[in-house]
Amino acid sequence: MHRLFWKIFLSFWAALILFAGSAMLTASHYLEQARLENVAMSPRARLLSHVSDAQRIAERDGVDGLKAWLNEIDRREPVPLFLLDRNGTDLLGRPLPLGIAERLAREAMHAGRGPVGARLRLEIRLPDDTEYRLIADYQGVTLGRVLDRPHVVALPLILAALVSGLVCFLLARYLTAPLGRLRRATEAYAAGDLSARVAPTLGTRKDEVADLAHAFDHMAQRLQELMASQRQLLSDVSHELRSPLARLQVALGLARQRVAGQADAEFDRIEHEAERVNDLIGQLLSLAKLEASVAPATREPVDLAELLASIASDADYEARASRRRVAIERSEPAVIRGEARLLHSALENIVRNAVRYTPENTSVTLSLERDRGKPDSWRIVIRDQGPGVPEAMLPRLFEPFVRVGDARDRASGGYGLGLAIAQKAVRLHGGEVTALNEPAGGFCVVVTLPSALTHT
Repeated sequence: MHRLFWKIFLSFWAALILFAGSAMLTASHYLEQARLENVAMSPRARLLSHVSDAQRIAERDGVDGLKAWLNEIDRREPVPLFLLDRNGTDLLGRPLPLGIAERLAREAMHAGRGPVGARLRLEIRLPDDTEYRLIADYQGVTLGRVLDRPHVVALPLILAALVSGLVCFLLARYLTAPLGRLRRATEAYAAGDLSARVAPTLGTRKDEVADLAHAFDHMAQRLQELMASQRQLLSDVSHELRSPLARLQVALGLARQRVAGQADAEFDRIEHEAERVNDLIGQLLSLAKLEASVAPATREPVDLAELLASIASDADYEARASRRRVAIERSEPAVIRGEARLLHSALENIVRNAVRYTPENTSVTLSLERDRGKPDSWRIVIRDQGPGVPEAMLPRLFEPFVRVGDARDRASGGYGLGLAIAQKAVRLHGGEVTALNEPAGGFCVVVTLPSALTHT
């Protein structure tokens, strides 16, 4: 039976049978021992034996030794035993059961009428002539007291519990280990890594978990194929568009010469749209290249402070034409290992996006500082003073071709690729990009980069 249901059912059933069997064997063993003891020695003979032991200990160790002996007997014997002085007080200070108290009362009433019954004349005398009587409370024998005796059930039950616990532990580990692999594979899928597979790690296992692992692997394989074909189609189409676009620009130049300036406005419009198409194709090729990459091809020291200053300077020069500014608010010396060109492109895309949507006569601010939550990482924050983004759209901002409302349509100059390209480039450096709305107004993009290059 390879099904998980039967494994769980039979394992728990076996554990319960093992535990119940151990308890039954323990009880049977105890009852057999008790029967043999009763056959070998009557209850009265056992009491006389206890009296003999107590008398010997009292003569040797006095009242302290007698107390220790009585404690040991009470811990071991299922029948409660009491040592009473002449006033009817137990040596250990325990309250007397009602049956013994009534017995002592009857003895006191008949004190002058004859000798006390033999069962009450089990006496122990100390060297100082202090006298105690041993009395057994047979009515005090309960199931709880019997089961509470360590030598009766403690060790066997502990052993049974340990064995059952081991069986359950192995079963739990057997069940949860592949589920942990499935969780890690799912997290890898969510992060964009569809190469993770689970079924090969399960060996020859055949149950519901193995079926689930195979289904996961099949899903990942199909998704990987679909995404690969989509990326290849995007790359192929972009390359194919470059050639007719180049011919269109050549034809446009020839047409300008033939009409001798009679349709410059129309030709300017055609040229402008051709440049936009060329820019879009360039971004599509960049995105396809980044999605096909695993890590930056080169690893070199990159001065983030210098890189950010260069981007801010260029962006500020362009932003002034539209009455906007770009300024560095705070910057710390920071050097990481990576590819400067990719990082420059990623940060520039984010800054240009911020400049595009911040209102006139406002500034886009940049800051670079050590990440407090991750001391081995640097944190770059780009803030604008624009209208922000609906909260529901924040998780999708870095998807290709995603624009938010009228503020991010084609007329604004964006195609919804800049942030997607930036995220891909940052992730190739082991970093992360997040976006959020500022509580006081405005929009913020946070780029976190590790000090050392991390493979993803």
